[in-house]
Amino acid sequence: MDYGVHLPLIDLDGRPWSLQRLLEYVETAEGLGFEAVCANDHLVFSRPWLDGHTALAAVLAATGKMDLMTTVALPVVRGPVALAKSLAAIDILSGSRLIVGVGPGSSVRDYAAAGIPFEERWKRLDEAVGALRALWREDGSPFKGEFYSTEGIVLEPHPAQPPPIWIGSWGSEAGLRRTARLGDGWLASAYNTTPEAFADARRRLGEHLRAAGKDPDRFPSAVATMFLHVTEDRATAQRIVRDVLSPMLGRPEIELHQLLLVGPAEECAEKIIAYREAGVRRLLIWPVEDELRQLTAFWEWVVPLVRAHDSPDAATAPARIERRR
Repeated sequence: MDYGVHLPLIDLDGRPWSLQRLLEYVETAEGLGFEAVCANDHLVFSRPWLDGHTALAAVLAATGKMDLMTTVALPVVRGPVALAKSLAAIDILSGSRLIVGVGPGSSVRDYAAAGIPFEERWKRLDEAVGALRALWREDGSPFKGEFYSTEGIVLEPHPAQPPPIWIGSWGSEAGLRRTARLGDGWLASAYNTTPEAFADARRRLGEHLRAAGKDPDRFPSAVATMFLHVTEDRATAQRIVRDVLSPMLGRPEIELHQLLLVGPAEECAEKIIAYREAGVRRLLIWPVEDELRQLTAFWEWVVPLVRAHDSPDAATAPARIERRR
C-alpha cells in the first residue's frame, strides 16, 4: 500500500485560500513521501469549494514525481470535451503523471447548476468515458452516442498517451460492472465503505474483470476521501466528527467514527491495516484542520505503526500502483 493526499479544496476551518498555502501543502506531502496528490470536483457544495482542476494545475511545479489524480472528475457536469481539454493540459505539463478518476457525482445541485437532468447521469457517464478516450487518441474512430459525439473534433495537443481512466464506485453491482467494462482502475469512497465491504466488492469486481478479459491482479484500486485528524484527545475527535464531518457528509456521527481516521494514531493504524489486508493498494487521505501538522502526524505517527505490523496477509495483497512511466 502507498499513500496520497487530497488537495485542501473545502473550507473546513475558515482559513483563506492562497497559492502559497497549496504549494506548501504539496511540498510538505512530497517531502514526507506521499506518492500521489489528488483533486475532487464539485461546482456547488455545502461548504465553499475551490475548483479542483485549477488547483491541481497550479501546484504542478511542486509535485515532484507524485502521481496526479482526479478523485473524481465529473465529465457529465463539466462536459467531456471541456474536461478532456483541461485534463490533457495537466497530463502534458506533468509529463504524463495523470490518473483520471471519473464518476457521475452524487450531487443534484451540481446537475441543476449545469442544466442537466440528474436521472441521465449514468447513461451520460458511460458515453462520456468513451468520448474522453476518443478525444485523447491521435488516431482512431470518433465516438458517437445518444448524448455526445466527438466527430469532427480534434483537441490538440494530445497527451503523449491517453491517461488511464479509473471509475468511481461505492461498490454496487452495476457500478462494479461499469468499472470492469470501462475502467483502468477502481476508486472507492472511504465514507461509503468498510474494509470488509471493500474486500467483498473487490472479489465481485474480479469476477466482472475476468468476464471482460482483464486480469484482476493487475487492476489497481484506491480508497479516496479518507478524512483524517490524528489526535489523542477524544473531545477534539468528537468535535471534528460532530461539527465538521457529519453535517458536511450527511452521515451519522457514530458511523463516521467507525469509518474515518479521526482519533488516536494507534486506532487510525488499525483501520489502515484492515484496508491493506482487504487489498487496498492506495489510500488517499484528506486532513481536517491544521493540515500541514496533520500530514506530518500521519506520516510520523500512523504510517510507522502500519509498517511495523507484520501481517501474513499483507504479503499476498496487490502490489502498489504501477506508474505508467
